[in-house]
Amino acid sequence: MQTLTPHVYWAQRHGEIYLRVEISDAQALYLYNRQWEEELETSHFFFSRFVSIAQNLTIGVEENILHFKGQGHGAKGENEYEFNLEFLKTVKPEVKHKSTQRQVNITVKKQEHVWWDRLTKQEKKPLFLAPDFDRWLDESDAEMELREKEEKINKVSIESRVPFLGLKKGFLFMYNLVQFLGYSWIFVNMTVRLFILGQDSFYDTFHTIADVMYFCQMLAIMEVINPAVGLVKTGVTPAFIQVMGRNFILFVIFGTLEDMQNKPVVFFVFYLWSMIEIFRYPFYMLACIDTEWKLLTWLRYTIWIPLYPLGVLAEAVAVIQSIPIFNETKLLSIPLPKAIGMSISFSYILQLYLVIMFLGLFINFRHLFKQRSRRFRTKKRKAN
Repeated sequence: MQTLTPHVYWAQRHGEIYLRVEISDAQALYLYNRQWEEELETSHFFFSRFVSIAQNLTIGVEENILHFKGQGHGAKGENEYEFNLEFLKTVKPEVKHKSTQRQVNITVKKQEHVWWDRLTKQEKKPLFLAPDFDRWLDESDAEMELREKEEKINKVSIESRVPFLGLKKGFLFMYNLVQFLGYSWIFVNMTVRLFILGQDSFYDTFHTIADVMYFCQMLAIMEVINPAVGLVKTGVTPAFIQVMGRNFILFVIFGTLEDMQNKPVVFFVFYLWSMIEIFRYPFYMLACIDTEWKLLTWLRYTIWIPLYPLGVLAEAVAVIQSIPIFNETKLLSIPLPKAIGMSISFSYILQLYLVIMFLGLFINFRHLFKQRSRRFRTKKRKAN
């Protein structure tokens, strides 16, 4: 009987090689090898030779060469087909295969999780070998697929380790819902007062809004605790910078100085904070129930670009305006020993805080920009 070479199609991932052999209705054929026969007779662990002998074909890997032999209906009709492939790099000796009525699918694991430039050691591609475009991915797409698989595995792992995962999602959903409602109330209230009272609303913003803002910002401390204990995967540092920076402005600058509470800067600080949060919190709230609105996603990852720097600028204005008041009132000054007879004005700390504030702006802006780039780059790849 004439021995022919079948059509073979291949694709790869970082850890595996996939081969599709175009043979249908393969019949039983055992590759005769005296050494294998002796091992079969003398050893129960025949598969230690890394040869998979099924009812319809024989497949084996020896010295990094894949051997295939089988009989079935291929490109040249009913015949015996065989081929050998010497791989570019080392593979594991175990071979998995599955036969169907139309083809034989083979999976070979790579020894190292690396991307290969080609399949075979020889540079010239064998004539019977072609890409399997049904499974073909380039390296970047394969990396994205690998990350998605790892995320699914991690999700399953977390679900198996955390029996109260539903409770965690429920807690995060309620937290984001409460914050959304709080900041929505602040934003709507300030907007309505602005339209009705005009500039006069600037001067009593603190007395109208402060109680709800105190509540929201005290609750926002959870945004530092949540990543610290592993409830969410965001970094602790960016959350700490934002939450503690806002609380410093709210409790120290506005809360301790009555003279600051009637200044227009309070309006701009509160309004800019609320404009950011009315888009951020509903985005995370919907993420807890695996729901996404494209417009909301775009707003969450875009609107901060002008608003966040403006918010920090407004905070800086508030700090600068408070420095003369702290100098005059000596409030929060640090007393020195009586022998020295003086104290360190809190205004010096505020001047240092201004430097730290703009350093924090740089850190958080870079963090948010990376988040945005990663989000929309991933969505663009999926769309392609």
